[in-house]
Amino acid sequence: MLSILPLTTPEQAVSAIQSGNRVFIHSVAQTPHVLINAMVARASELKNVEVCHIHTEGPLPYLDRKYSESFRPNSFFIGANMRKQLAQGIGDYVPVFLSEIPLLFSRKILPIDVALIQVSPPDAHGYCSLGPSIDVSLAAIQSAKYVIAQINPRVPRTHGDGLIPVSMLHAAIEVDEPMYEVLPGEISAEDRTIGQYVASLVDDGATLQLGIGGIPNATLAELIHHKGLGIHTEMFSDGVIDLVERGVITGEHKTVLPYRIVSAFVMGSQRVYDFIDDNPGVAMKQASYTNDTSIIRRNPKVTAINSAIEIDLTGQVCADTIGTYQYSGVGGQMDFVRGAALSEGGKPIIALPSTTSKGLSKIVPFLKEGAGVTTTRAHVHYIVTEFGIADLFGQNLRQRARALINIAHPDHQEELERQAFERFGQV
Repeated sequence: MLSILPLTTPEQAVSAIQSGNRVFIHSVAQTPHVLINAMVARASELKNVEVCHIHTEGPLPYLDRKYSESFRPNSFFIGANMRKQLAQGIGDYVPVFLSEIPLLFSRKILPIDVALIQVSPPDAHGYCSLGPSIDVSLAAIQSAKYVIAQINPRVPRTHGDGLIPVSMLHAAIEVDEPMYEVLPGEISAEDRTIGQYVASLVDDGATLQLGIGGIPNATLAELIHHKGLGIHTEMFSDGVIDLVERGVITGEHKTVLPYRIVSAFVMGSQRVYDFIDDNPGVAMKQASYTNDTSIIRRNPKVTAINSAIEIDLTGQVCADTIGTYQYSGVGGQMDFVRGAALSEGGKPIIALPSTTSKGLSKIVPFLKEGAGVTTTRAHVHYIVTEFGIADLFGQNLRQRARALINIAHPDHQEELERQAFERFGQV
């Protein structure tokens, strides 16, 4: 099948990119760096090329200020590889739910001229796999006028939405590079305590949504004695595998794609890429499906576990900015918070350490000036820190303040009580 691919060199492949084009970059572990570098090598020939994507991994050379006349980043999610540049005015951010990004492409609000992607080699039937990253990338590919792929034999072939025919590719190059890996970190004592509290809220037979990092990993580690759990999430990582192998995650109680793990993208170590490779028990789906509230709510006991940067005393959740500093993106938090709340027996959970690395309280009287409200106080239910659980659903403002102060770090409770008294009176 490789013989029917439109194979060429990286330089020739990206020659299709023209000044004024909008270029989409494949997401997360599938970030096609050989094609990105070839595009940047043409910087002197290009003007005003808009580059858009959600989270990506690895260096993004088009963010260098010397290329500012050639490339203008316009991202739907901000990762560590571009926060500093965005704060310096190099590029822009579009606040949008992950579930709705495909609409920007299909409705031609942000039409895609060129998509740079990474895929597996074609199978005997001429289909390449988008591997661990379907998310919004498939919608961009389907909308793009021109699709350029780097074919990598290391890309796992996944089941679900992510198979595309060779005929969709206008140009392709061959590479042989390891998948981008994020190795599981050590679980801190603080995260372990939070994980224990979160796990105590998870019922047998629940359908889980959770991400990557210390708290999700700690929570998963505490679920080894649960039964009949399912996964319907926007992403997952290595922590899920142990529970599958122990028979804890079975998906038997799910309504939507029972017995299958459903996700839009996967990022982790080589172990998780091996796990999803040709695994019919994992359905990689578009974010417009995984994050559709009407689909999420159909599963039983949906337990959505998300995090935050800070939470004010009324329950407003800021998860994507530090004041005016754009730290990440809106992503899918609201999609799953609402979906879990509407699910029969569902529980939306926001879990976070009580303080920052500098000892500042993450439970605050008011969000920082310029901060975005990712999840409104009307949507919030459970808040968890290492000091306990606060259930805010049905609580008035005074009661919310008291509940949140109780799970704040003791060093900050007195000041929070003073601020709450000034605002609400005795709490």
